[in-house]
Amino acid sequence: MGKLYAELIRIRFLTMLAYRVNYYSGIVIYGINIGAYYFLWGAIYGGQQQLGGLSVEQMTAYVAISWMSRAFYFNNIDMEIAQEVREGKVAIEMIRPYNYLSVKTAQALGEGIFRLLFFAAPGILLVSLFIPFRFPGTVETGGLYLLSLMFAFIINTEINLLTGLFTFFLFRNEGIMRAKRVIVDLLSGLILPISFFPGWAQTLMAYLPFQAINYYPSLIFTGAVDTGRALEIILLQVVWIAVILLPIVLLWRRARHKLVVQGG
Repeated sequence: MGKLYAELIRIRFLTMLAYRVNYYSGIVIYGINIGAYYFLWGAIYGGQQQLGGLSVEQMTAYVAISWMSRAFYFNNIDMEIAQEVREGKVAIEMIRPYNYLSVKTAQALGEGIFRLLFFAAPGILLVSLFIPFRFPGTVETGGLYLLSLMFAFIINTEINLLTGLFTFFLFRNEGIMRAKRVIVDLLSGLILPISFFPGWAQTLMAYLPFQAINYYPSLIFTGAVDTGRALEIILLQVVWIAVILLPIVLLWRRARHKLVVQGG
């Protein structure tokens, strides 16, 4: 079974590689996004050395790594699930000898690996030629970031699976999926670091999983937290993975039963 999922990851990777225009345009788009946010935050900082607990140098790295991280954890499997439900293709997928949700996760991972290697990494190298950018100072920090990034991918994928499963019950849930994307980008710290939010908002967001998607890995990469705090962050991500998995399992059971009933 492990070979099956490895093959699914490889196939999605090769499928993404086939679209060369998207590859080149993706590098440019990510470079523009990072550059635009860099100059925006440079204007916001002005002559100040620190804002929201981040120095100018850390904010520069934060902006760049936030978009690089998004390239890996971002996927559209919720929309894929919704389309397959509406077209009836999901019924065929469910009778095949594999877990449907695991297949979607494997496909998302293949896409994420492609985006990381061919969108984000070249984009970062391109941007580093024009703006000051520091990579992690130690191998340990880099390793903790990659581990945290992997958990961020799992959390974001779980949220997408959960959103996609609502299609079994609502049939059309495009509005929910669009709202989810905006909420994830905003509350994950991609658009604005969590430390810049008001105190009451930070307290509320601590009970939500979104900052574990982008904010936590980015803090580790920039060196804004020490090793002890980084390990606490990673442990919290593991907890969120377990918490979100429970409603997915319950909703998937109900979705399968509902599909069987509707199909006779």
